[in-house]
Amino acid sequence: MSFEALGLHPSILKALTDAGYTKPTPVQEQAVPAAIQGKDLLVSSQTGSGKTAAFMLPSLHRLADQEPSGGRTPNQERQAAQARGERPRFRPAQPKMLVLTPTRELALQVTTNTDKYAVNLRRMKAVSILGGMPYPKQMQLLSRNPEILVATPGRLIDHMESGKIDFSQLQILVLDEADRMLDMGFIDDIEKIVAATPESRQTMLFSATLDGVVGNMARRITKDPLTIQIASTTAKHENIQQRVHFVDDLSHKNRLLDHLLRDETLDQAVVFTATKRDADTIADRLNIAGFSAAALHGDMHQGARNRTLDGLRRGNVKVLVATDVAARGIDVPNITHVFNYDLPKFPEDYVHRIGRTGRAGRNGLAISLVNHSEGMHVRRIERFTKQTIPVNVVEGFEPKRSAPPRSAARPGWKPGDGRKPGQRSFGKPGAPREGGAHYRSEGAPFRTEGQREGGYRSEGGFRSEGGFRKEGGYRSEGGFRREGGGYKGSAPRTGDAPRRPWGDR
Repeated sequence: MSFEALGLHPSILKALTDAGYTKPTPVQEQAVPAAIQGKDLLVSSQTGSGKTAAFMLPSLHRLADQEPSGGRTPNQERQAAQARGERPRFRPAQPKMLVLTPTRELALQVTTNTDKYAVNLRRMKAVSILGGMPYPKQMQLLSRNPEILVATPGRLIDHMESGKIDFSQLQILVLDEADRMLDMGFIDDIEKIVAATPESRQTMLFSATLDGVVGNMARRITKDPLTIQIASTTAKHENIQQRVHFVDDLSHKNRLLDHLLRDETLDQAVVFTATKRDADTIADRLNIAGFSAAALHGDMHQGARNRTLDGLRRGNVKVLVATDVAARGIDVPNITHVFNYDLPKFPEDYVHRIGRTGRAGRNGLAISLVNHSEGMHVRRIERFTKQTIPVNVVEGFEPKRSAPPRSAARPGWKPGDGRKPGQRSFGKPGAPREGGAHYRSEGAPFRTEGQREGGYRSEGGFRSEGGFRKEGGYRSEGGFRREGGGYKGSAPRTGDAPRRPWGDR
């Protein structure tokens, strides 16, 4: 199918041709004709599937066929007020289309693509309203009364409450990456924004999944929607080669990363970390090592984030070190490699991460640097993606321990089965030992080499409310279970009963 067959406005078709677009993606083939007809849409598609064009092209088509808004423009009103010797009265912006996104980067990406598609529609203006952008600049953008508003929920609420935005003329509402917005705690903001829009609006919701909370919200805010499911998040990235490299400790991981970043086939790379602090630290270390690296995370000011992304797109930044949220929406075709310096918290995020490479059908390489204690985490990712990730070893950077056997993925396998006899299954959750690797998610305790090798951490921190599972049983509230039965705090043993390997407490 061609874009002409979708029935798009001639000015939009010319912009697509000039931008090098040849044919629509599967999600565009299904979503564009239905959206042109004004139907509400619920769309589940994987990252990099072309979903921005899937909702923006039909929206531009509908708005392009409408007459310009009546009345004076804001500039004309200001000039008339000045001619009368009066102070110009502020008029709230009345957009016709609103796109909500979870992150600033994704909002800017949507705005950039919109400008590309609407380059021949002179009257069509799209602006971004984001946290981190100075208020005077945002007031200047809103004073233009743009047709299209792309915003993050928090900052949009601020302008709504101060009377700077009026949604009475809104015709189209789009929720992009709705699942991510809910994960980030924006559900109350979204409900408030939706309530401020006309019920006659067209609503399009795009999400990696349409289950659970996302599905419940989608049904509340749409009317007789058409559901389009192109591919689930578990779809295989056929054009992305995936590898796992096991590492012994932090020093081993850093040396291996430096080596892999010198691959001659590498054009640009994204290195994912679990925390903002690690992103800064690793970027600084890579710059000292001679790489052109930059960090990207949520604590950076918008100006610094924009400069970093602009440097990445221009090719001035070769290695971007980023956290999950900050990297959402990045679409740079020259990214050939993705490195998981820290494994993601959820398997779904692994799919989103590796999707930063292999864009538009190109080939890519995704490499995960994994400590031996994270074997179970790798199995979870493999079960989610329904594919096995091969383990690779680089000559000269071999780990001291061999990779765990693949049979460890069988359903009955326990995370602690590989623990050395007598090894303690608890440790102090503080800074890692000297030379030891640490693995943590934002807001979660440290994972250190001093804790058991076969264990894993749960979403909220370390496993089990009362402690870790031991060979002989589970920890009780009063202490640890003994191999021979009984718990700490029970009647003392008599005779020559064997002592526990770590001694009686």
